[in-house]
Amino acid sequence: MKPRNNTRPSRRLNVGVVSWLVTAGLMLAMASTSIFAASTDDVGLAQVSAARSAFNDVAAVLRSPRCINCHPAGDVPRQTNAQLPHFPAVARGLDDHGISGMRCNACHQEMNQSNGVPGAKHWRLAPRSMAWAGLDDHELAEQLKDPNRNGHRTLDQLIEHVTSESLVLWAWQPGGTRDAPPLTHEKFVQRFKDWVAAGALSPQSKKE
Repeated sequence: MKPRNNTRPSRRLNVGVVSWLVTAGLMLAMASTSIFAASTDDVGLAQVSAARSAFNDVAAVLRSPRCINCHPAGDVPRQTNAQLPHFPAVARGLDDHGISGMRCNACHQEMNQSNGVPGAKHWRLAPRSMAWAGLDDHELAEQLKDPNRNGHRTLDQLIEHVTSESLVLWAWQPGGTRDAPPLTHEKFVQRFKDWVAAGALSPQSKKE
């Protein structure tokens, strides 16, 4: 009588183990891919959320009377917290410094005056291309990033501009009974940097 061959069950067992290992490996790889994809999506959502939050703060400052009064839609600067048309009646002029006989520096000096007239170096009306009044958040963000509409500045130069420009700094020392913007200057600069660091993403347009 020939001895019984016991190799077949062992082979079947080995094949089963190998199959199980392959299946487990595939499942682990799929799980890892899914986890990575979810993580990537989370990063994308986190970036969008960070950019949106930062720009909300930036926009709140830019729309405050201290900023938007000199960035109006049109050729007439605005005054006071109520954003009233400038009195006496003045206009932009060819160089944004007023018309002949009614130049900005005829009244506005390099510092606030005791009679209530505000002042800072380079006092002027913002160029038409930098008008902010009437823009939604998407349009405002797109304008800020556009060198043709932001004074030919890069994002880093914009950060430097809002950090050190005398007209920007004046908004936090406006004199008289004028309200300062809703954030401190330090907080505003930080939120501007946060927006740029998050990719300077533009909020979705509400006009679409």
